[in-house]
Amino acid sequence: MLVNIAAILVGFLILIWSSDQFVEGAASIAKKMGVSQIIIGMTIVSIGTSAPEIVVSVIAALDGAGNLAVGNALGSNIANIGLVLGATLLAAPLVLRDSYLKNEVPILVGVTLLGALLLSDGVLNRLDGVILLACLVAILAKMIRDESRDQVLREQAEEEHIAELGASYAWLRFVGGALLLIASSRLLVWGAVNVAQTLGISELIIGLTIIAIGTSLPELAASIVSARKGHAEIALGNVLGSNLFNLLAVLPIPGLIAPLVLDSSVLSRDYPIMTALTLLLGVAMILAYRRVKSHSRPASLGRKWGAFLLICCLCYYTLITLTIG
Repeated sequence: MLVNIAAILVGFLILIWSSDQFVEGAASIAKKMGVSQIIIGMTIVSIGTSAPEIVVSVIAALDGAGNLAVGNALGSNIANIGLVLGATLLAAPLVLRDSYLKNEVPILVGVTLLGALLLSDGVLNRLDGVILLACLVAILAKMIRDESRDQVLREQAEEEHIAELGASYAWLRFVGGALLLIASSRLLVWGAVNVAQTLGISELIIGLTIIAIGTSLPELAASIVSARKGHAEIALGNVLGSNLFNLLAVLPIPGLIAPLVLDSSVLSRDYPIMTALTLLLGVAMILAYRRVKSHSRPASLGRKWGAFLLICCLCYYTLITLTIG
């Protein structure tokens, strides 16, 4: 048991570190090849931030642990809203951008409902995976087009720092990061599956809790630091983007590699709770905008919403614990 726990901890540490190396190497290579900062930001960097979840899901699916991969995707979304965003709002209020309510949140809600429709038959198959990936490509294309047309967004993208690395060093970080991502993911999945078997609990539960929370911890730390520095809005953008990629890039993977019958809890408990938290976030933002509609100050979410989201998240984990018991 101790060996399995050690494998999970070491796997997490290497996974997170190697993900950063992979993204920085890939972004630097793309920049040297003349790819625009907008394209790099919207593709390599955006997808790269979800690299841990993506690679873990690939390894889990290849090892026949498809429900662990599904739990990873859904659990990460729940942790992002309840844990990451909730804790960030407790650290500092969050000023809302108009684009969140006009673009990102409606897209995330739409994708969440589409996922519910596709999974309603209790099966995640290749057609479901293809549909979700096609949506990812379409949304990325739309975002790149919109950002290219918007002068402010274009200037912001051009100001984003991409490390200037030597060609050989960039390739070393890219290839080395990719190899370590794969190796650490395999170690992590091996340890997680063994823990599940030893404790007699489902792989889905491990994916929803240990794997999902573990891959969300770096984002939690970064979001709290950003909030304390007066940039809490970064956390919301990260959460919305990460949740979108989890549904469109992580969730389809087990369906594409090895179609599976979903654990019954996915449809009766986990997906509905993830959907409810997503809708709750949307409602909170709408109420915030309505509250300041007649005033000149910007809309914001404060500590009360942060506490509420955290409580919802803790209630969910309590429910899972009671289910195990």
